[in-house]
Amino acid sequence: MTDIAIRAKRVASVAALHADDVDRQARFPAEAVTALKAERLIGMQIPMQFGGESASLSQIAEVCFTLSQACSAAAMVFAMHQIKVASLVSHGLDSEWHCTLMERVARDQLLFASATTEGGIGGDLRNSLCAVETAGDVFHFAKDATVISYGAHADVILATGRRHPEAASSDQVLVALMKEQMSLERTSTWDTLGMRGTCSDGFKLEARDVPVAQILPKPFAEIAAQSMLAWSHLLWSSVWFGIASHALDRARAYVQGEARRRPGQVPPGALRLAEAANELQAMKATVIAALKRYEAAQGDADELGSIGFAVMLNNVKTTISDKAVDIVQRALGIVGLSGYKNGTPFSLGRQLRDVLSAPLMINNDRILANTANLLLVQKGGGQLLSA
Repeated sequence: MTDIAIRAKRVASVAALHADDVDRQARFPAEAVTALKAERLIGMQIPMQFGGESASLSQIAEVCFTLSQACSAAAMVFAMHQIKVASLVSHGLDSEWHCTLMERVARDQLLFASATTEGGIGGDLRNSLCAVETAGDVFHFAKDATVISYGAHADVILATGRRHPEAASSDQVLVALMKEQMSLERTSTWDTLGMRGTCSDGFKLEARDVPVAQILPKPFAEIAAQSMLAWSHLLWSSVWFGIASHALDRARAYVQGEARRRPGQVPPGALRLAEAANELQAMKATVIAALKRYEAAQGDADELGSIGFAVMLNNVKTTISDKAVDIVQRALGIVGLSGYKNGTPFSLGRQLRDVLSAPLMINNDRILANTANLLLVQKGGGQLLSA
């Protein structure tokens, strides 16, 4: 087991102790995040020259998988943080201010959040109504964000907005806002079926007299295409795979217990368990293949921005999110009332409620519509062992 895996296991053991209370109270998984900081995993992606570990996407995905088996909300907070850090690491190396921020993330284990949704456009990532209003060397920024996950607990928020007030809605930039530079006025609360600990409240965000140096130098369109899309789909998928894997582990333990009670008889749920295990293996293969393809494409802007690559990522997200829900439901069917009841060794209520968010983040119908448009212009062909 690698050092990172050992540290992730220690965090997961802390997260598991508080997972039910985090869910019940819809509260931030503070204990898990404190443990992540203590284990130096918050800054693991930061390049070594800035004090981090230069952790790869696959290494971070493994941590997401480990955490999600203990507390889905804590795993999702960690995943969303790392998605935003990827934007900084991938697109901030040419900026002195952002390089200094990377050093702070590694040293102080700063937690990142994201403000990309907005009243009037909802979750349309690639359009903004708000704009950066520059005056000399500083800017003013105000955004009516319908969702900022764990925004009240973040040290840094990366927010999207139009480049200037006259810019088109799709001409966006990404700005890094420090906690002490902004005000947050809560406009909605996160009272949901599952993933309750992500605390994805709505806020009116405002920041004044922010140095223009804090605007990432690359256009947001480039950031979204080359890092954010891939990191979102692949880390989210790793979380959902972990939830499904944990649910199936409980189903397996239940069936094995039934077998011990009735020696010589195959338990009724054994066949269903075999079917679900088959689906879980296919799910794992899909995630691993996508992680390998993304890491092989690093530094290749043409590949990362290609239609085929975008279609692949979209397919991973929709496939894994649907499969995760299916597998958890299968596990519940195998376990029966022992899984339906809370407080048993086989309880699956929290896992089912959490995983039901998967097809909704970002809604699979929206992603499939985007894929349909891409397929209209994509060329056919390809080989078995390539795209």
